[in-house]
This record gives sequence, C-alpha cells and structure tokens, in this order.
Amino acid sequence: MPLERYRSMRDAARTPEPVPDADEADRVDHTGDDQDGRGDTFVVQEHHATALHWDVRLERDGVLVSWAVPKGLPLDPKQNHLAKQTEDHPLSYAKFAGSIPRGEYGGGAVTVWDSGTYVLEKWTDREVKVVLSGHRVQGRYVFFRTKGPRDTDWMVHRMDGPPEGWSPLPKDLRPMLATTGVMPLDQDAWAFEVKWDGVRALIWVDGGRLTVRSRNGNDVTASYPELRGLGLQLGSTSVVLDGEIVAMTTTGRSDFGTLQARMHVAKPSAALLRSTPVQVVLFDVLHLDGRSLLGASYDERRATLVGLGLQGEHWQVPDAFVGHGTELLEATRAQGLEGVIAKRRDSTYQPGRRSDSWLKLKHVKRASAVIAGWKPGEGGRAGRIGSLLLGVHGPEGLLYAGHVGTGFSAATLESLGRQLEPLRRKDSPFADEVPRQYAKDAVWVEPRLVAEVEYTEWTKDGRLRHPSYKGLREDISPEEVTREQQ
Repeated sequence: MPLERYRSMRDAARTPEPVPDADEADRVDHTGDDQDGRGDTFVVQEHHATALHWDVRLERDGVLVSWAVPKGLPLDPKQNHLAKQTEDHPLSYAKFAGSIPRGEYGGGAVTVWDSGTYVLEKWTDREVKVVLSGHRVQGRYVFFRTKGPRDTDWMVHRMDGPPEGWSPLPKDLRPMLATTGVMPLDQDAWAFEVKWDGVRALIWVDGGRLTVRSRNGNDVTASYPELRGLGLQLGSTSVVLDGEIVAMTTTGRSDFGTLQARMHVAKPSAALLRSTPVQVVLFDVLHLDGRSLLGASYDERRATLVGLGLQGEHWQVPDAFVGHGTELLEATRAQGLEGVIAKRRDSTYQPGRRSDSWLKLKHVKRASAVIAGWKPGEGGRAGRIGSLLLGVHGPEGLLYAGHVGTGFSAATLESLGRQLEPLRRKDSPFADEVPRQYAKDAVWVEPRLVAEVEYTEWTKDGRLRHPSYKGLREDISPEEVTREQQ
C-alpha cells in the first residue's frame, strides 16, 4: 500500500488534490523498458504553504517519490540545498495545480513550475542520482541523505557546472548615487522619476527569501517585515532590486520624519506596523536569474523591471517619464514633493558610485551633516539639548557647518540625548575653529551620528543657512558626508 500515508493525511471531501481510493493503484503505460519499467517522468511544483518551497517529484514504481526543497533546485554546484523527503504521491498529482484550503495539510497555492523526464543513474536508500530534462531545469542532480536511513533530511547537489552564462547573485553591491544638478537641455535622452523622501535599500531575493540592506550595507530585513511578501510574489525568481523605503502620510506623500519611527526599530511591534506601515518603491534591477544587468542601459533595465509585474500592498514600481522632465518637476512642486531624479537612458548601473548620469533636481533643499556636539538648552529646554553642532568632511577633516535648533519634538530631544550621552568626549572633533558663541559650554561628542536637515542655502563660508532638523540617517556613514555630495 505505497500511498497509505498519503491518503491518511488527506480528505478527498476537503481538498482538491487527487486522493485515490485504497483499492486504486496508479499505473503508467510504458512503451519501452526505460528505467527498467519503473517510470521516467518528473515534476517540480511551487508550493506557497506556511513556508514557500518547491516539491520535486520523481516517478518510481507507480508513485511520485517526493522531496520538499525550500530554496528550489540549485544552479550553482558550489551550493547544496536542503531537501526534506515527504510521503509518496500518486502519479495523477503530477498535473495538480490549485489551492489547498487553509487548515488542511499543505494548505496554500500549488502550481506546476516545471516537468519533463529524467534518466536514472543511481537509486539507493541513501542516494538518488538523476539527469533532469525539463523546460526550465536541465542537468545532473544527486539527492543524498544527511543522517540515518529513516531520517527525512536530505540535500540536493547539482553535479554539472552552472548553465552557460549564469552567474550567482552578487553579495556586496552598493547603490548607485546621483549628483545635484539642473534640468538637462536634451530631455528626450533622459528618463525622469519622482524623488522619494525615504531611505535607500537594495533587496536580494533568492528562493522566495528576501534580504534588505541599507545604503551602507547593513542588513535591515527584520526592521521591515511587511516587505517579506515581495519575496513570496517573486517565488523562484532570483533578483537584486534597487529602491527606496518610504512611509506615506495621510495625504499620500512620502515623509522622512514619519519614517523615523521605523528606522531605529530592529523588530517592530504589531502596533507600530499598523500605525506606521512602510512601502518600498522599486526603480531598478541589477541582477536577474543568473544574469548581471549592471552593464545594461537604463532603458533595458527599466523594461526588465516593469516586466516583473511587481505590485503589492507594500511595494510598487512607480512610473518613469521619458522626455517630460519639466512637466514632472512642476507637478512634484505643486504636490509638495521633494523633487525629481533624472537618469540618462543610455547609462549603465555603477554600484557604489556617485555619477552625473543621475541628477537630483530638488525643490526642498536637504543635506546630511555629522553631529559633533550640542549646546545646552535654556528656558523650556533647560537640562536638554538646545541645538546640535554640525559638520561635514573636507580635506582637512571634519569642518564646522553650523548649528540646528529647530525641528525637534520633546520625544526627539529625549531620544537624541540618550543616543549622544555615551558619545561624550572632552575636546572638539572639528578640524577648524567653531565660533566662540557656539563653542562656549558646548558638549562635544564622537562624530558617529548623521542628521538630516532642510536648509535655504550654503553660505560662502560653508555654513548651512536656516537649517531645520528632520531626523537621523542610519543609511549614511559619517565618512560619506561632504558638502560636495549634498
């Protein structure tokens, strides 16, 4: 009774899966003696159960011998994937696609990801070697046990080299950065996108699992659990995406101040997820299914990104506009948005570099500055921070760039006080002289925190005019902060 366990786990009245009666036996009509008459078909099914996985099933003696592979069949022979052996399935299951009801065993959507035939090289209790010939997967694979003969833990290894032209997901990419500029004259050679008021992120998806890294390479996946569904939507697609994590106001504008509530929380509570949800707006793709796109043009990458069809409650691909930069700039001004990013349509992606192939056209002037000290407050702020002393890096070291004393809430001042207190130092970290009225009674700190401010202009002596505090930036390191990069 090879399917006894399969039948014991399912009720035909409650699941659309094929459930043969006890006296039924699956048979296949062989026209030759391939595989010694034991069968030579295989199927891979994508299964969105509690955890996304791929079920690999090999026909053998009238049943489908099955393994659940969480990350799918590997294409890189240097990486083995876990494979959990499950109960044998009936041959009719090879064509099953549908939704198993929630609460039933294996509840979730099932689709046929690939199917074809296999050539058997070896089959023992501990090792199964096959050559797969499907529509999406071809090559020699071996399933091997990792423990005893009754244990369900196996591994699957690709015995052939990777497919021709295939390369693994890169691990150490950094986002390409824009320079501040003016509207290009030849607008038809440029594409224009809304400049979002959030934090930059690169997103890796492999085997349905998602990793989010900040601009400086920190893993912030746990901070944004609502983005997990993007990985599930992509399924078996292996990809690196570029985008901006934003928090939207009630009027539909992205707002950096609102995002502050999420940026410093490693594991947000359910209440915080409800009160301050985030989205990721995606605007580039750097690597897709084993192929690097860094050398492709913006137009090619953009078409590839749009072709992925990514749309969900917490992720989207906003429109880009070719040759209509002036119109978009005026529209964003009217809507109170930060500005526009202009990107040359023939430009390649230059990871980690600031390039004039991408231009920032801003309505609201923003700058990042290193916090190097603070002045004690007076009156209502007595005993707390009155203003922050800011700097930017230059050839001589950290240079004084002014002070900011507006834009703070009481909660913000308390939070800043807690974060700056352990950074106290005895002397000024500035390489130049701070004006006496600000240096007097100043509390100096190690320059490790980066503030974001709005301002009206840079003065001739390198100071921020009329700055207003907007929040801390965790995605920018202090060493990156120079006036030239604003």
